[in-house]
Amino acid sequence: MAVTVLSPDNTTLMALSLKDVHHTYAANQVVKGVSLEIAPGEVVCLLGPSGCGKTTLLRIAAGLEVLQQGSVSLEGQTVATPSQRHLPPEKRNVGLAFQDSALFPHLSVLENVTFGLKQMPARQRRERAVELLAQLGMADYINTYPHMLSGGQQQRVALARALAPTPKLMLLDEPFSSLDARLRDRIRDDTLHVLKKLGSATLLVTHDPEEAMFMADRIALMRDGRIIQTGTPRELYCTPVDPFVVTFFGEVNELSGTVKHGRVQTPVGEIDASWLPEGSNARVMIRPEALRLQERDLPADAHRHSHVVMAKLLGRSSLIHLCAHGTDGQEAHLHARVPGVFLPQEGQPIDIDLDHSQVFVFQDTTF
Repeated sequence: MAVTVLSPDNTTLMALSLKDVHHTYAANQVVKGVSLEIAPGEVVCLLGPSGCGKTTLLRIAAGLEVLQQGSVSLEGQTVATPSQRHLPPEKRNVGLAFQDSALFPHLSVLENVTFGLKQMPARQRRERAVELLAQLGMADYINTYPHMLSGGQQQRVALARALAPTPKLMLLDEPFSSLDARLRDRIRDDTLHVLKKLGSATLLVTHDPEEAMFMADRIALMRDGRIIQTGTPRELYCTPVDPFVVTFFGEVNELSGTVKHGRVQTPVGEIDASWLPEGSNARVMIRPEALRLQERDLPADAHRHSHVVMAKLLGRSSLIHLCAHGTDGQEAHLHARVPGVFLPQEGQPIDIDLDHSQVFVFQDTTF
Protein backbone atom coordinates (compact mmCIF):
# COMPACT_ATOMS: atom_id res chain seq x y z
CA MET A 1 0.00 0.00 0.00
CA ALA A 2 1.28 3.44 -0.90
CA VAL A 3 2.26 5.72 1.96
CA THR A 4 1.44 9.37 1.32
CA VAL A 5 4.23 11.67 2.46
CA LEU A 6 3.20 15.23 3.27
CA SER A 7 5.23 18.40 3.18
CA PRO A 8 5.18 20.83 6.14
CA ASP A 9 2.21 22.64 4.54
CA ASN A 10 0.28 19.32 4.29
CA THR A 11 0.56 18.99 0.53
CA THR A 12 1.49 15.62 -0.97
CA LEU A 13 5.16 15.29 -1.83
CA MET A 14 5.81 13.87 -5.29
CA ALA A 15 7.64 10.54 -5.39
CA LEU A 16 9.70 11.95 -8.27
CA SER A 17 10.05 15.50 -9.52
CA LEU A 18 12.12 16.40 -12.57
CA LYS A 19 12.34 20.14 -13.22
CA ASP A 20 13.66 21.77 -16.41
CA VAL A 21 16.08 18.93 -17.13
CA HIS A 22 18.50 19.34 -20.05
CA HIS A 23 21.12 16.81 -21.10
CA THR A 24 23.71 16.79 -23.89
CA TYR A 25 25.95 14.03 -25.24
CA ALA A 26 28.87 15.61 -27.11
CA ALA A 27 27.11 18.25 -29.25
CA ASN A 28 23.78 16.40 -29.31
CA GLN A 29 21.13 17.77 -26.93
CA VAL A 30 18.96 14.74 -26.15
CA VAL A 31 16.80 16.22 -23.37
CA LYS A 32 15.48 19.76 -23.78
CA GLY A 33 13.86 21.30 -20.74
CA VAL A 34 11.74 18.40 -19.47
CA SER A 35 9.66 18.72 -16.30
CA LEU A 36 7.68 15.76 -14.94
CA GLU A 37 6.18 14.73 -11.60
CA ILE A 38 5.05 11.31 -10.38
CA ALA A 39 2.74 11.01 -7.38
CA PRO A 40 3.06 8.21 -4.79
CA GLY A 41 1.55 5.00 -6.16
CA GLU A 42 1.22 6.42 -9.68
CA VAL A 43 2.44 4.61 -12.80
CA VAL A 44 3.73 7.03 -15.44
CA CYS A 45 4.99 5.89 -18.84
CA LEU A 46 7.62 7.80 -20.79
CA LEU A 47 6.60 6.92 -24.32
CA GLY A 48 8.32 7.79 -27.57
CA PRO A 49 10.42 6.60 -30.50
CA SER A 50 14.03 5.49 -30.16
CA GLY A 51 16.41 8.37 -29.54
CA CYS A 52 13.82 10.77 -28.13
CA GLY A 53 15.56 11.02 -24.72
CA LYS A 54 13.31 8.86 -22.56
CA THR A 55 16.00 6.42 -21.34
CA THR A 56 18.34 9.32 -20.59
CA LEU A 57 15.63 10.85 -18.36
CA LEU A 58 15.22 7.56 -16.50
CA ARG A 59 18.97 7.26 -15.98
CA ILE A 60 19.07 10.83 -14.63
CA ALA A 61 16.26 9.98 -12.20
CA ALA A 62 18.16 6.86 -11.10
CA GLY A 63 21.45 8.74 -10.63
CA LEU A 64 23.17 6.74 -13.37
CA GLU A 65 23.75 9.98 -15.31
CA VAL A 66 25.09 13.13 -13.66
CA LEU A 67 22.58 15.97 -13.96
CA GLN A 68 23.78 18.77 -16.23
CA GLN A 69 20.90 21.25 -15.88
CA GLY A 70 17.70 21.32 -13.82
CA SER A 71 16.90 19.43 -10.61
CA VAL A 72 15.78 16.01 -9.42
CA SER A 73 13.83 15.46 -6.18
CA LEU A 74 12.55 12.33 -4.45
CA GLU A 75 9.73 12.88 -1.95
CA GLY A 76 10.67 16.55 -1.68
CA GLN A 77 14.38 15.87 -1.10
CA THR A 78 16.67 17.27 -3.77
CA VAL A 79 18.97 14.46 -4.89
CA ALA A 80 20.60 16.12 -7.90
CA THR A 81 21.52 19.63 -8.98
CA PRO A 82 24.24 20.69 -11.44
CA SER A 83 27.73 20.60 -9.84
CA GLN A 84 26.36 20.88 -6.29
CA ARG A 85 24.64 17.65 -5.36
CA HIS A 86 24.56 14.12 -6.79
CA LEU A 87 23.16 11.41 -4.53
CA PRO A 88 24.43 8.07 -5.89
CA PRO A 89 21.93 5.45 -7.11
CA GLU A 90 22.39 3.13 -4.11
CA LYS A 91 21.23 5.90 -1.76
CA ARG A 92 18.11 6.93 -3.68
CA ASN A 93 15.84 4.03 -2.62
CA VAL A 94 14.78 3.31 -6.20
CA GLY A 95 14.23 -0.05 -7.85
CA LEU A 96 15.74 -0.61 -11.28
CA ALA A 97 14.82 -3.12 -13.97
CA PHE A 98 16.09 -3.08 -17.55
CA GLN A 99 15.56 -4.99 -20.78
CA ASP A 100 18.49 -7.21 -19.83
CA SER A 101 17.57 -9.00 -16.59
CA ALA A 102 21.26 -8.94 -15.44
CA LEU A 103 20.77 -11.66 -12.81
CA PHE A 104 23.73 -12.96 -10.83
CA PRO A 105 24.53 -16.28 -12.58
CA HIS A 106 26.12 -17.90 -9.52
CA LEU A 107 23.09 -17.25 -7.29
CA SER A 108 19.79 -19.13 -7.25
CA VAL A 109 16.50 -17.37 -7.95
CA LEU A 110 15.86 -17.01 -4.21
CA GLU A 111 19.38 -15.68 -3.58
CA ASN A 112 19.04 -13.18 -6.44
CA VAL A 113 15.82 -11.75 -4.99
CA THR A 114 17.12 -11.59 -1.41
CA PHE A 115 20.42 -10.00 -2.46
CA GLY A 116 19.30 -6.46 -1.62
CA LEU A 117 17.62 -7.42 1.70
CA LYS A 118 20.68 -8.03 3.82
CA GLN A 119 19.46 -5.65 6.51
CA MET A 120 16.49 -7.98 7.23
CA PRO A 121 16.58 -11.19 9.31
CA ALA A 122 17.08 -14.31 7.18
CA ARG A 123 13.54 -15.60 7.73
CA GLN A 124 11.95 -12.32 6.69
CA ARG A 125 14.21 -12.11 3.64
CA ARG A 126 13.02 -15.53 2.50
CA GLU A 127 9.35 -14.76 3.17
CA ARG A 128 9.56 -11.50 1.29
CA ALA A 129 11.25 -13.11 -1.72
CA VAL A 130 8.89 -16.09 -1.86
CA GLU A 131 5.85 -13.79 -1.67
CA LEU A 132 7.01 -11.68 -4.61
CA LEU A 133 8.05 -14.67 -6.68
CA ALA A 134 4.63 -16.22 -6.08
CA GLN A 135 2.90 -13.05 -7.25
CA LEU A 136 4.97 -13.15 -10.43
CA GLY A 137 4.38 -16.87 -11.03
CA MET A 138 7.90 -18.01 -10.08
CA ALA A 139 7.34 -19.72 -6.73
CA ASP A 140 8.34 -23.14 -8.12
CA TYR A 141 11.76 -21.93 -9.23
CA ILE A 142 13.31 -20.58 -6.03
CA ASN A 143 16.23 -23.05 -6.11
CA THR A 144 16.80 -22.76 -9.87
CA TYR A 145 19.76 -20.89 -11.38
CA PRO A 146 19.36 -18.18 -14.06
CA HIS A 147 20.85 -20.21 -16.93
CA MET A 148 18.08 -22.78 -16.43
CA LEU A 149 15.31 -20.19 -16.94
CA SER A 150 13.70 -18.83 -20.08
CA GLY A 151 14.02 -15.14 -20.93
CA GLY A 152 10.56 -14.42 -19.59
CA GLN A 153 11.28 -16.22 -16.34
CA GLN A 154 14.54 -14.33 -15.90
CA GLN A 155 12.70 -11.05 -16.40
CA ARG A 156 10.17 -11.97 -13.69
CA VAL A 157 13.01 -12.73 -11.27
CA ALA A 158 14.67 -9.39 -12.12
CA LEU A 159 11.40 -7.58 -11.38
CA ALA A 160 11.03 -9.43 -8.08
CA ARG A 161 14.60 -8.48 -7.15
CA ALA A 162 13.95 -4.80 -7.92
CA LEU A 163 10.70 -4.80 -5.95
CA ALA A 164 11.97 -6.75 -2.93
CA PRO A 165 13.34 -3.73 -0.95
CA THR A 166 9.95 -1.99 -1.41
CA PRO A 167 11.40 1.05 -3.17
CA LYS A 168 9.45 4.29 -3.08
CA LEU A 169 10.12 4.59 -6.82
CA MET A 170 10.42 1.90 -9.49
CA LEU A 171 12.29 2.72 -12.70
CA LEU A 172 11.64 0.28 -15.56
CA ASP A 173 13.45 0.65 -18.89
CA GLU A 174 11.79 -1.43 -21.64
CA PRO A 175 11.62 -4.45 -19.30
CA PHE A 176 9.26 -6.46 -21.55
CA SER A 177 10.50 -5.57 -25.04
CA SER A 178 12.63 -8.68 -25.57
CA LEU A 179 9.73 -11.07 -24.86
CA ASP A 180 7.36 -12.59 -27.40
CA ALA A 181 3.92 -10.98 -27.61
CA ARG A 182 1.88 -13.52 -25.64
CA LEU A 183 4.42 -13.81 -22.82
CA ARG A 184 4.86 -10.02 -22.75
CA ASP A 185 1.14 -9.50 -22.21
CA ARG A 186 1.06 -11.92 -19.29
CA ILE A 187 4.19 -10.60 -17.57
CA ARG A 188 3.21 -6.95 -17.79
CA ASP A 189 -0.23 -7.82 -16.43
CA ASP A 190 1.37 -9.61 -13.45
CA THR A 191 3.79 -6.73 -12.99
CA LEU A 192 1.05 -4.10 -12.97
CA HIS A 193 -0.88 -5.99 -10.29
CA VAL A 194 2.24 -6.25 -8.12
CA LEU A 195 3.10 -2.55 -8.55
CA LYS A 196 -0.41 -1.50 -7.59
CA LYS A 197 -0.47 -3.85 -4.60
CA LEU A 198 2.87 -2.53 -3.30
CA GLY A 199 1.96 1.09 -4.05
CA SER A 200 5.34 1.97 -5.52
CA ALA A 201 5.45 5.02 -7.79
CA THR A 202 6.69 3.85 -11.18
CA LEU A 203 8.36 5.41 -14.19
CA LEU A 204 8.22 3.01 -17.16
CA VAL A 205 10.09 3.72 -20.39
CA THR A 206 8.59 2.16 -23.52
CA HIS A 207 8.27 2.72 -27.25
CA ASP A 208 5.07 0.63 -27.40
CA PRO A 209 1.88 2.77 -27.24
CA GLU A 210 -0.32 -0.22 -26.40
CA GLU A 211 1.93 -1.13 -23.48
CA ALA A 212 1.84 2.47 -22.24
CA MET A 213 -1.96 2.59 -22.43
CA PHE A 214 -2.24 -0.70 -20.55
CA MET A 215 0.27 0.09 -17.80
CA ALA A 216 0.00 3.83 -17.21
CA ASP A 217 -2.13 6.09 -15.08
CA ARG A 218 -0.54 8.89 -17.12
CA ILE A 219 1.56 8.94 -20.26
CA ALA A 220 4.24 11.50 -21.17
CA LEU A 221 4.80 11.29 -24.92
CA MET A 222 8.24 12.47 -26.04
CA ARG A 223 9.73 13.56 -29.34
CA ASP A 224 13.20 14.99 -29.98
CA GLY A 225 14.01 15.52 -26.30
CA ARG A 226 10.74 17.21 -25.34
CA ILE A 227 7.43 16.09 -23.88
CA ILE A 228 4.73 16.79 -26.47
CA GLN A 229 1.73 15.88 -24.29
CA THR A 230 1.11 14.47 -20.83
CA GLY A 231 -2.19 12.99 -19.70
CA THR A 232 -4.22 9.86 -19.14
CA PRO A 233 -4.27 7.26 -21.92
CA ARG A 234 -7.76 8.43 -22.83
CA GLU A 235 -6.66 12.07 -23.03
CA LEU A 236 -3.78 11.31 -25.39
CA TYR A 237 -5.86 9.02 -27.58
CA CYS A 238 -9.05 11.07 -27.69
CA THR A 239 -7.81 14.66 -27.33
CA PRO A 240 -4.36 14.81 -28.98
CA VAL A 241 -2.76 18.25 -29.11
CA ASP A 242 -0.44 17.56 -32.06
CA PRO A 243 -0.50 15.42 -35.24
CA PHE A 244 2.49 13.47 -33.88
CA VAL A 245 0.35 12.31 -30.94
CA VAL A 246 -2.34 11.04 -33.32
CA THR A 247 0.04 9.10 -35.55
CA PHE A 248 2.06 7.60 -32.69
CA PHE A 249 -0.95 5.66 -31.44
CA GLY A 250 -1.56 3.89 -34.72
CA GLU A 251 -2.38 4.16 -38.39
CA VAL A 252 -4.51 7.12 -39.47
CA ASN A 253 -6.13 8.22 -42.71
CA GLU A 254 -4.91 11.68 -43.68
CA LEU A 255 -6.85 14.13 -45.85
CA SER A 256 -6.38 17.81 -46.56
CA GLY A 257 -8.63 20.68 -47.46
CA THR A 258 -9.34 24.38 -47.14
CA VAL A 259 -11.42 25.85 -44.32
CA LYS A 260 -14.59 27.44 -45.70
CA HIS A 261 -17.23 28.78 -43.34
CA GLY A 262 -15.59 26.83 -40.50
CA ARG A 263 -15.81 23.48 -42.33
CA VAL A 264 -13.52 21.29 -44.43
CA GLN A 265 -15.05 19.34 -47.30
CA THR A 266 -13.69 15.77 -47.64
CA PRO A 267 -14.69 12.59 -49.52
CA VAL A 268 -16.32 11.34 -46.28
CA GLY A 269 -18.29 14.50 -45.61
CA GLU A 270 -17.86 17.88 -43.99
CA ILE A 271 -15.58 18.15 -40.96
CA ASP A 272 -15.84 20.88 -38.33
CA ALA A 273 -12.78 23.18 -38.31
CA SER A 274 -14.34 26.27 -36.79
CA TRP A 275 -11.27 26.98 -34.63
CA LEU A 276 -9.01 27.39 -37.68
CA PRO A 277 -8.65 30.63 -39.67
CA GLU A 278 -10.98 31.00 -42.63
CA GLY A 279 -9.20 30.00 -45.83
CA SER A 280 -6.38 28.19 -44.06
CA ASN A 281 -5.14 24.74 -45.07
CA ALA A 282 -6.34 21.95 -42.79
CA ARG A 283 -4.89 18.52 -42.07
CA VAL A 284 -7.68 16.03 -41.33
CA MET A 285 -6.69 12.83 -39.50
CA ILE A 286 -9.20 9.98 -39.25
CA ARG A 287 -8.58 6.80 -37.27
CA PRO A 288 -9.55 3.59 -39.17
CA GLU A 289 -12.07 2.69 -36.46
CA ALA A 290 -13.85 6.03 -37.00
CA LEU A 291 -15.15 4.81 -40.37
CA ARG A 292 -18.44 2.95 -39.97
CA LEU A 293 -19.43 0.99 -43.06
CA GLN A 294 -22.80 -0.16 -44.34
CA GLU A 295 -23.17 -2.31 -47.46
CA ARG A 296 -25.48 -0.91 -50.16
CA ASP A 297 -27.66 -2.99 -52.47
CA LEU A 298 -26.26 -1.48 -55.65
CA PRO A 299 -24.52 -3.00 -58.68
CA ALA A 300 -20.86 -3.72 -57.90
CA ASP A 301 -19.78 -1.66 -60.91
CA ALA A 302 -21.44 1.50 -59.56
CA HIS A 303 -18.08 3.07 -58.79
CA ARG A 304 -19.48 6.52 -58.59
CA HIS A 305 -20.42 5.39 -55.07
CA SER A 306 -17.93 4.63 -52.25
CA HIS A 307 -16.87 0.99 -52.57
CA VAL A 308 -14.62 -1.75 -51.18
CA VAL A 309 -11.19 -2.22 -52.76
CA MET A 310 -9.98 -5.08 -50.52
CA ALA A 311 -10.94 -6.76 -47.23
CA LYS A 312 -8.55 -8.61 -44.91
CA LEU A 313 -9.34 -10.56 -41.73
CA LEU A 314 -6.84 -9.76 -38.94
CA GLY A 315 -8.37 -11.96 -36.23
CA ARG A 316 -10.21 -9.73 -33.78
CA SER A 317 -10.92 -7.18 -36.52
CA SER A 318 -11.16 -6.79 -40.28
CA LEU A 319 -9.19 -4.21 -42.28
CA ILE A 320 -11.11 -2.76 -45.20
CA HIS A 321 -9.41 -0.83 -48.02
CA LEU A 322 -12.00 1.42 -49.57
CA CYS A 323 -12.41 4.14 -52.12
CA ALA A 324 -14.46 7.01 -50.73
CA HIS A 325 -16.39 9.25 -53.13
CA GLY A 326 -17.47 12.70 -51.98
CA THR A 327 -20.55 14.53 -53.21
CA ASP A 328 -18.30 17.08 -54.91
CA GLY A 329 -16.37 14.46 -56.89
CA GLN A 330 -13.42 14.07 -54.48
CA GLU A 331 -12.02 10.58 -54.04
CA ALA A 332 -9.70 9.10 -51.41
CA HIS A 333 -8.23 5.68 -50.62
CA LEU A 334 -8.91 5.00 -46.94
CA HIS A 335 -8.55 2.17 -44.44
CA ALA A 336 -11.35 1.17 -42.07
CA ARG A 337 -11.01 -1.21 -39.13
CA VAL A 338 -14.16 -3.11 -38.24
CA PRO A 339 -14.58 -5.43 -35.19
CA GLY A 340 -14.92 -9.13 -35.91
CA VAL A 341 -15.39 -10.78 -39.32
CA PHE A 342 -16.52 -8.29 -41.97
CA LEU A 343 -15.35 -9.27 -45.45
CA PRO A 344 -17.41 -7.61 -48.19
CA GLN A 345 -16.53 -8.43 -51.77
CA GLU A 346 -14.25 -6.27 -53.89
CA GLY A 347 -16.31 -3.53 -55.53
CA GLN A 348 -19.13 -3.76 -52.95
CA PRO A 349 -20.80 -0.32 -52.71
CA ILE A 350 -20.87 1.05 -49.16
CA ASP A 351 -22.11 4.00 -47.18
CA ILE A 352 -19.57 5.59 -44.83
CA ASP A 353 -20.54 7.18 -41.54
CA LEU A 354 -18.00 8.97 -39.33
CA ASP A 355 -17.43 8.75 -35.60
CA HIS A 356 -16.35 12.38 -35.24
CA SER A 357 -14.80 11.71 -31.81
CA GLN A 358 -11.97 9.92 -33.68
CA VAL A 359 -11.47 12.64 -36.29
CA PHE A 360 -8.81 15.30 -35.60
CA VAL A 361 -8.16 18.52 -37.47
CA PHE A 362 -4.98 20.62 -37.33
CA GLN A 363 -3.78 23.59 -39.31
CA ASP A 364 -1.48 22.36 -42.07
CA THR A 365 1.73 24.35 -41.83
CA THR A 366 3.55 22.52 -44.63
CA PHE A 367 2.24 24.89 -47.31
